[in-house]
Amino acid sequence: MKILLRFLFMLLVIFNPNAQQTARAFTGTYGINYGRIADNIPSPDKVVKLLRAAKIKNVRIYDAEPSVLNAFKGTGLELVVGLPNGFVKEMSANADHALNWVKDNVKAFLPDTRIVGIAVGNEVLGGSDNELEVALLNAVKNVYNATKKLGISDVVQISTAHSQAVFADSFPPSYCVFKDGVAQLMKPLLEFFSKIGSPFCLNAYPFLAYTYNPDKIDINYALFQPNEGIVDNKTHLHYDNLLDAQIDAAYAALEDAGFRKMEVIVTETGWASDGDENEPAATPSNARTYNYNLRKRLAKRKGTPLRPKKMLKAYIFALFNEYQKTGQSSEKNFGLFKADGSISYDVGFSGLQDISAASSLLSLKGIQAQGYYLSATAITTSISFLLLRL
Repeated sequence: MKILLRFLFMLLVIFNPNAQQTARAFTGTYGINYGRIADNIPSPDKVVKLLRAAKIKNVRIYDAEPSVLNAFKGTGLELVVGLPNGFVKEMSANADHALNWVKDNVKAFLPDTRIVGIAVGNEVLGGSDNELEVALLNAVKNVYNATKKLGISDVVQISTAHSQAVFADSFPPSYCVFKDGVAQLMKPLLEFFSKIGSPFCLNAYPFLAYTYNPDKIDINYALFQPNEGIVDNKTHLHYDNLLDAQIDAAYAALEDAGFRKMEVIVTETGWASDGDENEPAATPSNARTYNYNLRKRLAKRKGTPLRPKKMLKAYIFALFNEYQKTGQSSEKNFGLFKADGSISYDVGFSGLQDISAASSLLSLKGIQAQGYYLSATAITTSISFLLLRL
């Protein structure tokens, strides 16, 4: 009976033109943020080679730069583009501008470039610009409506990423709620995302939590290393790493707000390999440990203690070190790769030079194999010619 009902439901979805399809912007569990606040990093076409060699399919950028979108054409890589914060107020105030932006920066590149999502702003709520915060919801709605009008809402997911500044308290995880100043803006946004099937996007940094609270947090707990962990005294759940706790804090806040079923996706997480004097944990060793262990954690394809059946998905921050970023030195040193395309530390990926060398070797072997084939063909032809003459 259950099988028959599922079959009938599938037929209803297939043959009902009004059935709403939900866009999904993430394949698997592992993704990367491709920031470009530096003028010395590899060109987009070389970045494509780097990503394909690393078998990283999910990529986020913070704008919709045409040179990047063109470089990604035909690659099969799945891209989330960003509507920068500087455009949010404009898109909120004018639906036609939102329509034109989506048409020029997304629709124009589909389907050759696999744009699967639009991130409207980044870390807007919980910030210092109240006008920007107020404008976010309508910007999200106008961008989504633009995708509907252009017929791409079933393939392009709309979202926005939040920092942990939206939470009142995240320890222990089960006590987490949204801040009073954020909640009244967050709830209608969550209602809209719930309606269109979008996740809650969280930028989660155990690095920052440890840096600000080194006397309260065991660094092994932050780095996925063996440790005693913590027990949430309300849920009695055990946590052996800080990232899981940060994610479950977000789930607790969502449940408190009435959105228990909404999925949390980590849109940024990483560890700096260098920093200022007040950032002693920013070392290549710690960055390598965090990112290597995180990659292993994601490969297990499991959930968190509070949501064990929701497979954890995360975009790593970031692809490259970006020396032109402002702020503390750590901000410039989150890259898995250095600006020249070499690895910052070994987490199992190859640098551009190694990829090029491997490609050249394969090409050489191909040429040699072709030469052997041609030589063999020439010899066979000569022998045949001699036999005919005999």
